[in-house]
Amino acid sequence: MELNELSAISPLDGRYRSKTKGLATYFSEFGLIKYRVRVEVEYLIALNAIGLKGFSEPFTAEQIKSLRNIYLQFTEANAMEIKTTERTTNHDVKAVEYFVKSQLELLELQAYKEWVHFGLTSQDVNNTAIPLSLKEALQDCVLPELQALINALERMAMEYASVPMLARTHGQAASPTMLGKEIMVFVSRLKTQYAQMLMVPFSAKFGGATGNFNAHYVSFPENNWQAFGDHFVNSVLGLERSSPTTQIEHYDNLAAMMDVFKRINTILIDLSRDIWQYISMDYFKQKLKEGEVGSSAMPHKVNPIDFENAEGNLGFANAIFEHLSAKLPISRLQRDLTDSTVLRNIGVPYGHCLIAYASLLKGLDKLILNQEALAADLDKNWAVVAEAIQTVLRSIAYPNPYEALKALTRTNSKIGETEIKAFIETLDVSEDIKARLRVITPSNYTGQ
Repeated sequence: MELNELSAISPLDGRYRSKTKGLATYFSEFGLIKYRVRVEVEYLIALNAIGLKGFSEPFTAEQIKSLRNIYLQFTEANAMEIKTTERTTNHDVKAVEYFVKSQLELLELQAYKEWVHFGLTSQDVNNTAIPLSLKEALQDCVLPELQALINALERMAMEYASVPMLARTHGQAASPTMLGKEIMVFVSRLKTQYAQMLMVPFSAKFGGATGNFNAHYVSFPENNWQAFGDHFVNSVLGLERSSPTTQIEHYDNLAAMMDVFKRINTILIDLSRDIWQYISMDYFKQKLKEGEVGSSAMPHKVNPIDFENAEGNLGFANAIFEHLSAKLPISRLQRDLTDSTVLRNIGVPYGHCLIAYASLLKGLDKLILNQEALAADLDKNWAVVAEAIQTVLRSIAYPNPYEALKALTRTNSKIGETEIKAFIETLDVSEDIKARLRVITPSNYTGQ
């Protein structure tokens, strides 16, 4: 069966393909192969540049351009050629090496063939290609969507900055707040984690079979291969070389990246549930879309599906991030193969992140503030100004103010404006204090 929305095993490549297809450039099998080819080509160019004895002539500018076109103009046919070779080699990186060598022959650069993959092990290619693909996927696809979401929430916070709202702690009516401020709480949390995420380096291992450049030093002992590795990874690829290492990258910084995205997603789950609750409380209504059905049985329903979809995808992403961050830093002795199959799934959680971020943006755009509902809820809960009254009374040393307000609010089944105002008149305080207390309402007792 041809792969399409109906035959894909994962919804990332099926139902949600339109939202996640941008990640295929970076995390698909094609993407992984292309990044490996890129590393091999750039390594060959960098190796040539240091003038090793026996390396024929330095590449000309035109030759370097032709070499880079091997990956810049990489096609699916090229990738299939590599996959065909892999069926014989049973080794994916060796198949890439043979492909690059074949391209050198086409460019009439066959004299340089044996310098391809010189002194390297597979993980020198994998542990540079994968963090490079992750870095560029985040820059090009994931972070713009996340930033757009943060920006949308910030605009929402500013728009609702002056809208009073009954707060609820433990699910019970509590001191009023501002709707915009409550949204800004999420903005602040997200910005903090976003800043931490930007500080996590994209680390890469590059150092031969066990991380010591053994083959390089035995061939050219006079060359400073550690310095070469630093230059290649840091300056040429734009990553940060880990040293010392075993055969593979530590993955500690990759784990840190997974963990910070888990925290970002957890904050967004918290947001999704709060907005869901505000919709159920009628604080927000949702824009209607012509032809859209909320329930197959109940025609009146407009469900908060965008926030539910986001919550589900964020939770799924976090489950995978959790496994990645817990598993990848662990490898037996100098290397085992368990990281290889796990790393092939590195794009999966980011696919679910993209679905969630898009759903949240869509859901936020559909919200319509129902200010009447917020005002009505405040008006039904005059008891929340008891805190204000007893605190003002404390400030003038009035005897037992907390107990007096406790008796008022807990022994009366209904506490409204009438009951609060009547209580104020019974207080043995100056007229100035009473005047201060009379103007306090659930709508203006919102702090700063």
